[in-house]
Amino acid sequence: MTKTLYTYLDSPIGSLLLAGDGERLSRIGFPRGKGSVRPSEDWQRDDLAFAVARDQLQAYFNRELRIFDLPLAPKGTPFQLSVWRELSRIPWGETASYGAVAQRIGKPSASRAVGAANGLNPLPIVVPCHRVIGASGALTGFGGGIDTKKWLLTLESEADLLAPLEA
Repeated sequence: MTKTLYTYLDSPIGSLLLAGDGERLSRIGFPRGKGSVRPSEDWQRDDLAFAVARDQLQAYFNRELRIFDLPLAPKGTPFQLSVWRELSRIPWGETASYGAVAQRIGKPSASRAVGAANGLNPLPIVVPCHRVIGASGALTGFGGGIDTKKWLLTLESEADLLAPLEA
């Protein structure tokens, strides 16, 4: 069994936990909210791990990268994996509703299940679950909190902004 390695990335939205096998990223955790992740006792910290992921995330936060090209290893059901693949197809600066994602994966009546899968996305930002909004345009739940979701969407809107989020 491969040992889980982890490190942290200081970012404008707080310290993100990056975890996986050292090459493939399987988890990104937010510093707060329901998407907060703490390392398990059997995980091993390695601050040299995930150099490419750290570089790409920094470039994303600097608006220098719009599409991630990283080796990923998310764990989920076939349905969840299909939802997460579809999330990765939502372009920078655009949003989609849960219903639209359900349509795109060929399950038009599964918008609630899409919402549940979206909420369990282990690789937020890289798999951009923040780009999924309610049918009314409302910002709905997000593992890093609504303020973080709003911050990420504003980053992608090209608007002049953006102070780092307060911890």
